[in-house]
Amino acid sequence: MLTVFVPTGSALKRTEIEDLGKLPPEAVWIDLKSPTVDEDRAVQNLVGIEIPTREDMQEIEISSRLYVENGARYMTAALMCATDTGSPRITPVSFILADHRLVTVRYDEPKPFNLVAAKLGRGCPQNVNGESLLIDLLDALIDRCADILERVGADIDEVGLDIFEPSATRGHAANYSQILRTIGKKGDLTSKVRESLVSLGRLISFVAVETDAGRWTKEQKATFKTLARDVQSLSDHASYLANKITFTLDAMLGVVNLEQNNIIKLFSVMAVVLMPPTLIASVYGMNFKAMPELGWELGYPMALVMMGLAAAGPYMFFKWKKWL
Repeated sequence: MLTVFVPTGSALKRTEIEDLGKLPPEAVWIDLKSPTVDEDRAVQNLVGIEIPTREDMQEIEISSRLYVENGARYMTAALMCATDTGSPRITPVSFILADHRLVTVRYDEPKPFNLVAAKLGRGCPQNVNGESLLIDLLDALIDRCADILERVGADIDEVGLDIFEPSATRGHAANYSQILRTIGKKGDLTSKVRESLVSLGRLISFVAVETDAGRWTKEQKATFKTLARDVQSLSDHASYLANKITFTLDAMLGVVNLEQNNIIKLFSVMAVVLMPPTLIASVYGMNFKAMPELGWELGYPMALVMMGLAAAGPYMFFKWKKWL
């Protein structure tokens, strides 16, 4: 799908192009979502640049993600998608700056793209261009990462309460399984956010080289420095959350081990408690003719009392030693 954004007074007009031969030359943002060959060719004819393929965007080498070609700056970053669902994922998105236009190439739906498009559709500066649009997108992407990390931190705090609350430690295996699944999902989400922040940090560092060359305004340079600090602080916070998730996982496994040890201890105590009654029952179950208690009327009640005392004795001893 090919979407262009054209300045109209104090806002950006969003238009989905159906006739590829009528791309507006005044467009400052061209958004290619899962583009076809014809759409790639139409944008190449308008802007005069080569559009990277999906395979090119998935390359992990820095030289394949951040480079300058024919005066255009190519920047590819790994962005978060579907974070509000149970299956968050990373998708590569390319940003191309050429002749004060911004061309974005993507094969997924990062949420900040729609947010920025809606924001600029309500109002934008008079001198809007591709450089300012790139800054707006980067700012929205970093804010999105911050929101995800805040949510992960709150969820991990709730998991910690479930683990360390006295009522939770007496839970069932199903509760433990749910907690472990939650910890695993939050750990995976945090690692994906860290990956996205690393790629955004590299992109901003690449753009910073251009700022040194005097191709940006003073305000834009200050904004890039702020974005770089935000990325660094969020990366540090993601590392903190990763350590916290590891601690929570270790604590959960420790609680599970304690629960299992308590169960095994209970079985062990019951086995020891029942050993003396079993011995008594075995002795009086041998049925030797010369046993004097066989003809005694109180022999059977006496054996029951002895078995009860033999069971109660070890139990009281364990309670006194505080082993139970």
